[in-house]
Amino acid sequence: MRKIVFDIETSNIFDEVGRADPALLDIAVVGIYDSEKDEYTCFEQNELTNLWPILEKADMLIGFNSEHFDLPLLNKYYPGDLRQLRHLDLMQEVKKSLGRRIGLGRIAEGTLGVSKSGHGLDAIKWWRAGEFEKVKRYCLDDVKITKEIYEYALSHKNLKYKDGNDIFEIPIDSSRWEEPQEKALTSSLGF
Repeated sequence: MRKIVFDIETSNIFDEVGRADPALLDIAVVGIYDSEKDEYTCFEQNELTNLWPILEKADMLIGFNSEHFDLPLLNKYYPGDLRQLRHLDLMQEVKKSLGRRIGLGRIAEGTLGVSKSGHGLDAIKWWRAGEFEKVKRYCLDDVKITKEIYEYALSHKNLKYKDGNDIFEIPIDSSRWEEPQEKALTSSLGF
């Protein structure tokens, strides 16, 4: 099963586009982990045509808050409809179990004992300051955390989050995550 774990950093914020619609933002970079190649890669906005064939060959996309944010924004650039791909949003899995959303940083601290290397607003500042490699490292750090959280939930059937000094467990039903499914998207766009 070829899994693509992904995350996006933008070059602007909602206040600048007037609404909280991710499709109005602009992509700075997309970071991915490709399970088939066991490698992490970053794509700047002008390199997205190199990303499309990878996504089209994926059996599943995995993200964190990706259903609400990353996928709609990425779909703005894609000449087809990425919503046809099988997709797992780990934040939605947390919300399904807990009844509310918990940020990636708190999940990373509770589950993996690690902190995020920055914040999305930091990435925008770095991007605007021309610190492109720093943004790419930050994006790929989040991809790595998301990948490890996915693997943890798959193995342990739970995730954990930190609230103050306390750590709480969230049961996660990961029993069907890796069941084979027919691919809905075909590579019909000539890549």
